[in-house]
Amino acid sequence: MENYHTVLEAITSSQKQGILAIIVHVEGSAYQKEGACMWIDEEGYITGLISGGCLEEALSIQAQEIWQSQRPTIATFDLKQEDDLSWGQGVGCNGTIHLLLLPITEQLRADLLTVKRHLEQNQHVLMAKKWGEAATDENSWLFLAENGQRWGNVEYEIPADLLNQLHAVGTFQSKNGIFTISGTSFYLQHFWPKPRLIIFGANHDVKPLVSFAKQTGFSVTVVDWRPALCCPEQIPDADQWMVGFPKEAIPQLRLCERDFVVIMTHQFQRDQELVSLLSQQPLFYCGILGPKRRTARLFPDFSIPDGIHSPIGLSIGARGPEEIAISILAEMIHVLRKQPSPEGGIR
Repeated sequence: MENYHTVLEAITSSQKQGILAIIVHVEGSAYQKEGACMWIDEEGYITGLISGGCLEEALSIQAQEIWQSQRPTIATFDLKQEDDLSWGQGVGCNGTIHLLLLPITEQLRADLLTVKRHLEQNQHVLMAKKWGEAATDENSWLFLAENGQRWGNVEYEIPADLLNQLHAVGTFQSKNGIFTISGTSFYLQHFWPKPRLIIFGANHDVKPLVSFAKQTGFSVTVVDWRPALCCPEQIPDADQWMVGFPKEAIPQLRLCERDFVVIMTHQFQRDQELVSLLSQQPLFYCGILGPKRRTARLFPDFSIPDGIHSPIGLSIGARGPEEIAISILAEMIHVLRKQPSPEGGIR
């Protein structure tokens, strides 16, 4: 999952100096793609990754000079292997990476804190930074939020086509990189809220899924009608615990087209109630634990709608809660990357 949530947390919770390194363009293959970022503080502590270890040490050496200058810098690293026995920068990569290195000023830290708060409110944010000759100008970035709010250091008129970039992409569909808009070059970076995973059911087998999903970057909510099971003591890795029957919980969840839902209550009537209540919800992903024949019986016409993942998870021959959790999470990531977007309810 994208690492900017961790990086934003590190930058905004610290008063230390440092630099924010962002991959703005990749030629050939690389460990990370455009938009991956990393924070290096004044003591050399690193949060996030932009390579598999090829660049981090070199950037740590450059960091002090950059934050002392207080000016953005563009750095290019050629990681192409020169021979089969090469060691150092070239190992594991075969491309050229272009980086934007931003010293964290008080203004930029405040702007990034605003980004973080919008993400916490489930708002998509677009960062636009003038490119070309203006790329190293510290006063050339702008942030646009899904709700229309704007902030940053840019004082020029915003091109209409730039505003369109914020709303032209589908859910989680965005391409970071350098684009020409209305005759001006910009680096565009999309920040999406963490995808939310709602798990219905709080039995023992949900624990590995909660844990793995949290580590991967999901915000995890567990819903169950039994307070003794749906609580921090039983499922400590969840972000939220909601106690209630399906008809009580679903209105409170305020489900949206970015949400992932997994149904694993192990109770047929509860599952049947859930699929009925969820049928008109604009979910990004919905999977149901159990054999396909059982899932079909949950629906009035004994037919599983398109977009329902059943049996849930990738077919890897999984056994036991941990392996099943891995297969479910792998399928969710697969759907996230493939970007299926049919119209309708459960999808």
